[in-house]
Amino acid sequence: MNPFLLLLLAAAAPKQYDCPRTTTPVQIDGLLNDGGWQKAPWTDSFIDIQGGDHQAPRYKTRAKMLWDDNYFYIAAELEEPHVWGTLTKHDSVIFRDNDFEVFLNPTGDTLNYFEFEINALNTGWDLFLPKPYLKGGKADNSWEVPGLKTAVHIDGTLNNPADTDKGWTVEIAFPWAAFKDRSSVARPFAGDQWRVNFSRVEWQTRVVAGKYEKLPGTKEDNWVWSPQGVVNMHVPERWGVVRFAPQLR
Repeated sequence: MNPFLLLLLAAAAPKQYDCPRTTTPVQIDGLLNDGGWQKAPWTDSFIDIQGGDHQAPRYKTRAKMLWDDNYFYIAAELEEPHVWGTLTKHDSVIFRDNDFEVFLNPTGDTLNYFEFEINALNTGWDLFLPKPYLKGGKADNSWEVPGLKTAVHIDGTLNNPADTDKGWTVEIAFPWAAFKDRSSVARPFAGDQWRVNFSRVEWQTRVVAGKYEKLPGTKEDNWVWSPQGVVNMHVPERWGVVRFAPQLR
């Protein structure tokens, strides 16, 4: 059997999440203090992209989700003693900084899926893939998310090696209308399921002349909600399953 398929078969079952429906819109300010968030459960803490048998992440990461008639809301909490970022131009290759990433496959068929990455400077990169790279897919960076709302809150100070931070939080509101032209599913209804995953890219750094720089000779860490079994986020069949529940718990 193909070694790649053997790795996938050995991976843990995809994670599951019941996404509550909120009756009031979420204020996107990065603070995660809206009433709806208090009733939405956290995901399990992220693990290594290859699975729980690999080295545990150095810092905790978790996410939660909500939905209403207009938006899919995502919040994330990233523990980080030294919050930094360099990229300020939209559609930069955001994972060259530490980042938080969202992957969405509305139909669940592993085709026509969406990716969004964001760093601590609230700089985003949105792209669309008709199919995974391993199946000949090519990323379309021209795809944008009209009406997207994002915010980042830093519990500490950005780009300041002189102190120790607690981390950063992210809020994202994806309008359902953004998926209409690239997917046969425009928005979910109660009981529907989407394939969803989250990833965090984390680089090891050192301080040189009062600034952070990546530690030479080291690769990035990849920490995820639903393990992929391989170092590759573009295996949609390994993403988690999100069920859109009818109402808040």
